Amino acid sequence: MDLTSKLIIASLFLLVVAVALWLFAVPVWRRRRLDSKPFPATWETIIAQRLPFYPRMPDEVKRALQNRITHFIANKRFYGCAGQHIDDNVRVSIAAQASLLVLNRPGDYYADLSAILVYPTEFMVRHAGVDEHGVVSDDEHILAGESWNDGRIVLSWESVERGASDFSDGHNVVLHEFAHQLDHQSGATNGAPLLGSRRAYQQWSAVFSEEFDRLQKLAMTPDFHQVNDEVLDIYGATDPAEFFAVATETFFEKPGPLVQRHPQLFEQLYQYYGVDPRDWV
Repeated sequence: MDLTSKLIIASLFLLVVAVALWLFAVPVWRRRRLDSKPFPATWETIIAQRLPFYPRMPDEVKRALQNRITHFIANKRFYGCAGQHIDDNVRVSIAAQASLLVLNRPGDYYADLSAILVYPTEFMVRHAGVDEHGVVSDDEHILAGESWNDGRIVLSWESVERGASDFSDGHNVVLHEFAHQLDHQSGATNGAPLLGSRRAYQQWSAVFSEEFDRLQKLAMTPDFHQVNDEVLDIYGATDPAEFFAVATETFFEKPGPLVQRHPQLFEQLYQYYGVDPRDWV
């Protein structure tokens, strides 16, 4: 190899190293810059309006929540659809509720999520499907929210506000759809998010399978609406992914009743989310 070739290879190597260092340094610098900025007082006012338990949170938990919200808003794009206006009220309201799910999950800022699409009210979607006979159908659905696997979430602002207005009814579209985003981090939206160890997956599978089967049997009980006082919404019986999302809503909004009636389910969610909402709610 002649001198010229060696110089070219050396130059390319240095270029690769420089690019790698730049790609590493820029996110670190940006993260530190965000962490050093004071949290806007107007944002904190919005949080207090949307999370009624916020004043009861310990100061260190408030700071952690504020940090999550800051990074969320800095790294996600919000798009108004069908005339919906996007302002700080919309951004902070959604970010605050979504950040509860990653409050004690270091480095987890919904990395796969890039965009939040917000409609004024519930919106219509069309889903194509194929039945067991191979017949293709194009069904229309009216939804309050939907989580997509391509880095997008769609929300109805009316539903977001309704969910935040009562943080004790077990229904919250933001918690529900962002739980789907966490679920998908494992590579498939199947009710089993990233857990970190084989033993954790085994425990999760045992508890969630038993609880899901129980809810499905309950859903098939005649007149269950009249006789049932189940803390989990029956929509969780749809499939394992919906069960995880419904269980998440219940964990954050009805932690007391959930731990009383489903202690093992509560414990699995507590281990995963790293927080105990009973301390606030």
